[in-house]
Amino acid sequence: MYDYDLLVVGSANADLVIGVERRPGAGETVLGSDLAVHPGGKGGNQAVAAARLGARTALLARVGDDGHGRLLLDSQRAAGVDTAGVLVGGAPTGVALITVDPSGDNSIVVSPGANGRLTPEDVRAADALLRASRVVSAQLEIPLETVVEVVRRLPEGTRFVLNPSPPRELPAEVLAACDPLIVNEHEAQVIVGGELAGSPEDWARALLALGPRSVVVTLGAQGALVATAEGSVRVPAVRVEAVDTTGAGDAFTAALAWKLGAGAEPAEAAAYAARVGAVAVTRAGAQVSFPTAEEIAAL
Repeated sequence: MYDYDLLVVGSANADLVIGVERRPGAGETVLGSDLAVHPGGKGGNQAVAAARLGARTALLARVGDDGHGRLLLDSQRAAGVDTAGVLVGGAPTGVALITVDPSGDNSIVVSPGANGRLTPEDVRAADALLRASRVVSAQLEIPLETVVEVVRRLPEGTRFVLNPSPPRELPAEVLAACDPLIVNEHEAQVIVGGELAGSPEDWARALLALGPRSVVVTLGAQGALVATAEGSVRVPAVRVEAVDTTGAGDAFTAALAWKLGAGAEPAEAAAYAARVGAVAVTRAGAQVSFPTAEEIAAL
């Protein structure tokens, strides 16, 4: 029996968000809205998204001993996330500088801060959390060697989900553990190591050839593609009016990981995750935009 449906190992950032009419070009200054500060980070976002859906969730992360760190811890606890694995100190809390244009598209620059100090040793010290979790999810806003250590210490039967963002070349042992590897087109290109040819189905086959047990390719307005060695299936997008896409991919990943751990078929889990991500983009901010299970059921 597992204590947690999902353990998220990853980043926790304070999101500093400014709305702009258009994002600036090189050397250009544009005026924006008042600054808004939201709890974020891909790891923190995934943990809150899963907990709000009803998953028993824990977070392994590192924040600074500062106001932003306290903001992040408060947000996790308010959502019902177990924060026993959140370490405090070592560097200032990570910060993401985000501009959002009127269409809801965003540009993000991340200062990792304490996220860069989440070490393999921290993973080893959290062995009890790993053993208590049905699914472990990670991203790449923490050191790659820390993700490698997570993979090496995965208990038998525990599922590993990876969204390699920001993308980089991955070791074979990490790729082989992914079930699924969740990527957009840009991330897929980086993982494959070159331009992608053909259809998303072709991209998925190229990714599967690198070793993941399954692959999910997110396609924006075209939905998502779920692929295994047995074949692939398209999952349609949910049509909504986008306000802010910040954190929507994290909400998608968290919902998918939780549903897969609960025994859902990959296409079913991806369809549910698409609904979660769709609701998230209709609201400003990241964690504050994530829906509850009741809101998804009412769609």
